[in-house]
Amino acid sequence: MKRREEYLKDIRRVVIKVGSSSLTSYGKGGLDLENMSCLVREIKKIIGRGLDVILVSSGAMAAGLEYLNIKKPPKEISDISALQAASAVGQVELMKAYRDIFSEYGIKVGQILLTHEDTTRREQYLNIRRTIKNLLGLCVIPIINENDSVAVDEIKFGDNDELGAMTAVLSDADLLVILSDIEGMYDVDPRFKKDAKMISFIEKIDPEIEKSAGGIGSSYGIGGMFSKVKAAKICAFSGIAMVIASSRKENVLIDIIDGRDIGTFFKPQTSKKVKSIKKWIAFGVRARGAIIVDRGAQEAVIKRGKSVLPVGVTGIKGRFNRGDTLKVLSADNILIAKGISNFSSEEIKKIMGKNAREILPDFGEDMCREVIHRDCLVVFGPE
Repeated sequence: MKRREEYLKDIRRVVIKVGSSSLTSYGKGGLDLENMSCLVREIKKIIGRGLDVILVSSGAMAAGLEYLNIKKPPKEISDISALQAASAVGQVELMKAYRDIFSEYGIKVGQILLTHEDTTRREQYLNIRRTIKNLLGLCVIPIINENDSVAVDEIKFGDNDELGAMTAVLSDADLLVILSDIEGMYDVDPRFKKDAKMISFIEKIDPEIEKSAGGIGSSYGIGGMFSKVKAAKICAFSGIAMVIASSRKENVLIDIIDGRDIGTFFKPQTSKKVKSIKKWIAFGVRARGAIIVDRGAQEAVIKRGKSVLPVGVTGIKGRFNRGDTLKVLSADNILIAKGISNFSSEEIKKIMGKNAREILPDFGEDMCREVIHRDCLVVFGPE
């Protein structure tokens, strides 16, 4: 417990992500108003301790399917437009339920609907931050969900676990709590192994932890354990603690904040602070292409804090323009960084592998710059 308390003692802002399985009635679909009321009561207690709370909520699709009297679960419905229509209807039902329940405790709520595309443009990303900040300043709880009624695969977060992590990042939260229908993360899939053991504290997300992340999920939710581990990686990199726990456990939120040994705790990276713009580069904007660098450039970027220079680039993947975000891959095709390119893919082809003395006479001073400057580069590893 003491290990958790170390990272929870000074928290000021909490993002709570609650999954569809936690908001819908077992075997019936539709909203579980009783469990929603329990959640709101706990949120009221957290607010009473002086903490800011942001809620990332699934459940719109389930609510819409019930309202439209559609009995099939989403995974059995192949018509994407029908699911989007159900989500549009369900958002109204979901927010009405939240508004009514929160109002019983004198709490106001406001809705923010997002797609991944909304976070890829820097101006919109900053506007989302400002909106959340302003709502909290007005003592309004932001309730955030993916805009499923308009989102397509190219602009979707994919599941609300990643949306929860992104919300924690852009709101400068200290803790992300993912409430689900499972107690936490296990060393093996508990559906198939009776001797599965829950992992209480995860120091670092290594390949073994990722291997243990099975596909636990419900018929109304699309996020399994793998998506939760992905969310934990985003949080850990950004210096945010994360906990996975069961939503149906009494006093679950209070117990988590008090540092009790409940669910699975993911330790945040605290050795270095990541600037806001680098968090956006890392997770807010999707890469449009990739460059491959040699071992010398890899070492310079990871160990010596250098920019990516043309001489260290050995290959290109995809077509992209100046200002696009790129993945930086090692010679072994491992992602080591992401950053904003100073050149298009066609320009890099002309100068890659060359030093400044070779570039200057043929292309001029403008092409002697860094491919990606250190200030616009986020390094992931390997360490």
